[in-house]
Amino acid sequence: MEKLRIDKWLWAARFYKTRSLASEEIDKGRVHVNGLAVKPARELKAGDQVQLRAGPVTRSIVVQALSDKRGPAPTAALLYAETAESLRLRAAAAEQHRLAPEPALSLTQGRPTKRERRDGEKARDEQVRTWDSH
Repeated sequence: MEKLRIDKWLWAARFYKTRSLASEEIDKGRVHVNGLAVKPARELKAGDQVQLRAGPVTRSIVVQALSDKRGPAPTAALLYAETAESLRLRAAAAEQHRLAPEPALSLTQGRPTKRERRDGEKARDEQVRTWDSH
């Protein structure tokens, strides 16, 4: 096999769970081959450089082999080689995420319980009574 559609290859290499997800990401412009935006039917060959963005991280990989069959992860990892620059950027992003996690994840409070709501209403009622008495 000399050439293969990029959406099939991204699915077989386990970058996306389904071929339709791979096609959607390509259509959104998140996948580039050799620096150019592509369409899902773009034929890929060994040696092409693929840049894909997944969340905040951009991965840059070089196609080593082609396969249109989705196999186990260790086999899929043999289809590509990630560039050293890409590995360095991913490690830096992971370290940044570890040091400064998403603020919304630290929220422990949510909807108040019945007891907390009643205590809040009681406090407001007392505040209104003291306000009216002055």
